[in-house]
Amino acid sequence: MKYSLAIMKQLLFVLIGWLCVATQVSAEGGELRLGAERMEVVTRLLHGKRVGLVVNQTSILEHKQMHLLDALLAEGIDVHKVFAPEHGFRGTSDAGAEIKDSRDAKTGVPIISIYGKNKKPTGEQLADVDVVVFDIQDVGARFYTYISTMHYVMEACAEHHKPFIVLDRPNPNDFVDGPIRQPGFESFVGVDPLPILHGLTVGELAWMINKEGWLKSTPDTCQLKIVKMENWKHGDPYWLPVKPSPNLSNDQAIRLYPSLCFFEATNVSVGRGTYFPFQVLGYPDPKYGDFTFTPTSLPGFDTNPLQKDKLCYGVDLRELPFEGGLTLRFFLEFYEKSGDQKAFFFSRPQWFDLLAGTKQLRFQIVRGLTEEEIRASWQPELEQYKKMRKKYLLYPDYPTQSNSKKK
Repeated sequence: MKYSLAIMKQLLFVLIGWLCVATQVSAEGGELRLGAERMEVVTRLLHGKRVGLVVNQTSILEHKQMHLLDALLAEGIDVHKVFAPEHGFRGTSDAGAEIKDSRDAKTGVPIISIYGKNKKPTGEQLADVDVVVFDIQDVGARFYTYISTMHYVMEACAEHHKPFIVLDRPNPNDFVDGPIRQPGFESFVGVDPLPILHGLTVGELAWMINKEGWLKSTPDTCQLKIVKMENWKHGDPYWLPVKPSPNLSNDQAIRLYPSLCFFEATNVSVGRGTYFPFQVLGYPDPKYGDFTFTPTSLPGFDTNPLQKDKLCYGVDLRELPFEGGLTLRFFLEFYEKSGDQKAFFFSRPQWFDLLAGTKQLRFQIVRGLTEEEIRASWQPELEQYKKMRKKYLLYPDYPTQSNSKKK
């Protein structure tokens, strides 16, 4: 009965989320209109041009429940090809899995992988398009790789003088928090010097990347155009209509993701290989908690998860009240529970440093600093970042200047 009640609560949570998605409004009461839904603007920009789309399963016009590719073809736009990021065009591939070139089964449009042999479109791949359009739902975390893909596509467009259009979407983790990526820690989970939670829409971020001179491969800036949303401002809640990636299956997972992703550099499972990834934590040792789960090969989520087929003990965060933001509480608690195994807790220390964007966070944890002490060390650079961020806001900012949350 207890298990059935938990399942019922989870289904109710999903149902409420879907109902909210269907009628998402801003605090002022106007109905949210995504950049992609301003089709009168989009078609005017694309009419008569050969178009390359950087899209995936999140590229949905919510009011029509139609994919952008299908909507543009219905409007007579010449979509010449699709560039597919991590997880692929339909968003079904595991994290890190190579994406291969193919064709869309529905439309026949060629799909070019930019998460395989190359993460940046080549000159040859761009030669037969006149303009590139980016419409992918970000989740607001620096290490979520869709914004890295956007950066590399912008570089390619700048190099080959192709206009780049961003169809803007809300940031569901709309906070500014965490350490800023330091020089020497550049990677695909940290291309730009951003805090872990950057507090920008993809349109605002593209503008920042362009104007701050972060396109290192060329002295030129990108020919950037942003199709803004209507009736949205920073701090407005947003419920995603589709999973942004296989293991972020609902809003709770999306909210917890920035805080739990650090565990990917340890042997602690975040629930990959279950139906609730990024909502649980566990390890094959009873000292980590009373809640148990067993990761398995699970198509559509993860086929080779950490701690596969092992009973893990830990915590269940599915019903934890959590408004979002960044917290180190879970990580510090598990680190302390590891006891005499602390020396082995960071099973992939270099990966942890790349996720954090600095080696200092790992050193601070090992030294036993509290979350408050660690947070204090971020503040000088975060204040500088917030000043820079203000220059690139396309929408009204948070109600107060204190836009980071401490949970």
